[in-house]
Amino acid sequence: TGERTGPAARAQLEKSLERLGVDHVDMIQLHNLVEDHEWDVAFRPDGAVAALAKARDEGLTRFIGVTGHGLRIAGMHARSLERFDFDAVLLPYNFTLMAQPGYRHDVEALLETCAERNVAVQTIKAVARRRWPDGDDGRHFSWYEPLDDGGAIDRAVRYVLSNPQLFLNSSSDGRLLRPTLDAASAPRATTRPADDELQADVDAHGIEPLFDGAALERI
Repeated sequence: TGERTGPAARAQLEKSLERLGVDHVDMIQLHNLVEDHEWDVAFRPDGAVAALAKARDEGLTRFIGVTGHGLRIAGMHARSLERFDFDAVLLPYNFTLMAQPGYRHDVEALLETCAERNVAVQTIKAVARRRWPDGDDGRHFSWYEPLDDGGAIDRAVRYVLSNPQLFLNSSSDGRLLRPTLDAASAPRATTRPADDELQADVDAHGIEPLFDGAALERI
C-alpha cells in the first residue's frame, strides 16, 4: 500500500482481500516509505503502521513489511525499525549500487540490525542495467532497462545470493524470470563472482546505478 493514513491503508487491504477472494494475505508492505512527511503520517497513532498492526492482530495478514527505492532507503528502513518491528524490508541491491560508499555503509548497518532482529531482507534491481535512454520510445516491460546477457544475469544473481541473508525478487519484466530462475538454481548460485568479473560486465554492458541520491533519486 502507498497509503499513509490508517483508514486508507486499511481500506486498501480490505479491497485487496475482496479482489483476491481470500480472507488474509501472507504479507502487506508499505510501499516506498522514504519521504519524511509521509513517514511522520504513517507512524502517527492513527497512521498506516498502527492500522496494519491491528489488521495483523485480526488475522488479515501474517506479516508487515516496508519497501523503498533510492540511496536514502537503507537509512530510512533503519529508522523505521527503530519505531516498529517490521517483519521484512525491501531495497535495491546490486554491484554498482553497492560500489557507492554511502549506500554500502547504510546497507551494511541495516543488514546487521536485520540479522539481530530476524527481519527478512528482500532485494530488487539485481538484473538492472540502467535507466532507459532519453528518447527511447520502444515497448518496455519495466521502468528501467534490464540486462539481456545470460552470463551477466547469472553473475548479477550470484552477487545477491552469495549473501545468505538476502532474498532476491524477480524483475517486473517477465522475460527475465526464466533466466533469473536458471541462475538461482545453478550449482554455483551462491558463489560470489569476482569483482573484476562484475566490473567487466559493467564496462561491457554499460551498467549504471539507477539512483544517485540527487536527480535520479525518484522514479
